[in-house]
Amino acid sequence: MHRSRLYGLFIDTPEGHADGVSHFWAAALGGTVQPVPEEPEFTRIAGAFPGLAIDVQAVHDTARYHVDIETDNVDAETARLLALGAEVITDHGGHKILRAPGGHLLCVVPVQSAEHFFATEARVWA
Repeated sequence: MHRSRLYGLFIDTPEGHADGVSHFWAAALGGTVQPVPEEPEFTRIAGAFPGLAIDVQAVHDTARYHVDIETDNVDAETARLLALGAEVITDHGGHKILRAPGGHLLCVVPVQSAEHFFATEARVWA
């Protein structure tokens, strides 16, 4: 048995455009731009949607969106999603990048939110 929940929506943006994109989305969603010093490729759009991380992520690729699913068991959650038709694109050990049916990317990551929030909001899977 494990738990998981939708952790965040990530706005993947080509490097060099992330600052402008961050300010656009902050204004559009009523949030504020908050750099993430320990992970400079991310800029948080704070306060835009309580309980859901919304970040602009500078990437070496084209513009797109992806979601992160946080879980207390990355391997079990990955297996659950594979059974639903996803495929593993990259295994980074601590987290995995998957492609869902239809081609959308998603990341399966360890719990990122506060433990009390995760405990009350996550779904339990058998």
